[in-house]
Amino acid sequence: MTAPSKTRVAVLISGSGTNMVSLAKAAQAADCPYEVVLVLSNIEDAAGLQKACDLGIEAVSVPHRAFGKDREAHEKAVHAELQKRDVQVVALAGYMRILTPWLVREWEGRMVNIHPSLLPLYPGLDTHARAIAAGDTEAGCTIHIVTEGMDEGPIIGQARVPVMQGDTPDMLAERVKEAEHRLYPQILSNFVIQSCN
Repeated sequence: MTAPSKTRVAVLISGSGTNMVSLAKAAQAADCPYEVVLVLSNIEDAAGLQKACDLGIEAVSVPHRAFGKDREAHEKAVHAELQKRDVQVVALAGYMRILTPWLVREWEGRMVNIHPSLLPLYPGLDTHARAIAAGDTEAGCTIHIVTEGMDEGPIIGQARVPVMQGDTPDMLAERVKEAEHRLYPQILSNFVIQSCN
């Protein structure tokens, strides 16, 4: 009896790829329902690309600068790379691009993102500084399905961390990042089981 095939996931990154690593390491477990078949970055020298290679995962860059202001043309090149590898689900993990409606529609219901705040609080950037400035007692991270509105899609998972007295944005970011690394593999596993089987 053959083992059931795993859902083919691509992880899109723009930087160090720490969440990608947590997803990829979780995928090594025999009972994980997904496998990371591609790591793609819009930044040619993103540190996460080397981390993917070290994990034995194909790593590709599609630099956005080559496309000027034509975001859709860049996304069509990204989409072509995903199609070449029969990708079924896309996980955004620090992919610092605002997506066009074209790509969102192509991957409707099959693309998830992780965001470093308790959405709907603090969409966009500088989430930790904003949480501290507001006097919040807790912060965290959210995983959501990607829709055309930035950080507005249906929430499929959250993790909360306390905001400590004297926290700087960097200190809070480190604690949130630890929560992200625990949460994302678990939620992605649940998502692919529900959406792909």
